[in-house]
Amino acid sequence: MYTSDPIIMPKDAPVDLPANVFAETVTSVTHYTDTLFAFRITRPASFRFRSGEFVMIGLMIDGKPLFRAYSIASPSWDEEIEFYSIKVPDGPLTSHLQNIEVGDQVLMRKKPTGTLVNDALIGGKRLYMLSTGTGFAPFASLIREPETYEKFDEVILTHTCRDVAELKYGIDLVEAVKQDELVGEEASKQLTLVTATTREEYPTMGRITTRIEDGSLFDGLGVPRLNPEEDRVMICGSMDMLKDCKALCESHGLTEGANNNPAEFVVERAFVD
Repeated sequence: MYTSDPIIMPKDAPVDLPANVFAETVTSVTHYTDTLFAFRITRPASFRFRSGEFVMIGLMIDGKPLFRAYSIASPSWDEEIEFYSIKVPDGPLTSHLQNIEVGDQVLMRKKPTGTLVNDALIGGKRLYMLSTGTGFAPFASLIREPETYEKFDEVILTHTCRDVAELKYGIDLVEAVKQDELVGEEASKQLTLVTATTREEYPTMGRITTRIEDGSLFDGLGVPRLNPEEDRVMICGSMDMLKDCKALCESHGLTEGANNNPAEFVVERAFVD
């Protein structure tokens, strides 16, 4: 069990930071369940990123900065930066990060990166965003990005969690996106959220891999099975989920893409603790 107390810096606290690190102020914190929360921080004027990328964030622990990779949940045009996080009781970072309050400071490295970006995919008819748990975060960014709706006719966002309460962040966000002044008109026509649970009783249940394999995902949407001519896929979740979804994409003839070689599907491999 990690027991050292963090130094959660109050606003404007003096601290000697490396040149590649920002110290930003927490502007809001929302706790969704005992294991999930979201927070927003100020955005440095010089910080640029593409919707869907991740960045290293952290706190001072025992006088040293401790960082973990977090997908940015806000879009590239947002004036603040949003994150969606798990709470791990003995996690070196998340056990402390869950205690932040408005006015505290969070560290953030200056260089974002990641493969869950529109640039890593070639255009197509449908874009599937497959997520489990806090793997929803990069898609929270992308569904607020106008380019997503320009590049794809349909955007199908799947969010699978163990319990119903864990779906709330995504459900609330999609409702808000469809009312948004910038992308609301497009999202209302093109964006579909498919929620499911694996443990608690819910209208749709089962792992996303099972629903792809048995075809129930596609039957429920009224669309054909995955095919490389029309479909593009982004995947973010646990290691097992990533591996299994990658294999399913490849079995349907889709090729993995990258920033320097766009193709039909991409996988994110950055995780919090």
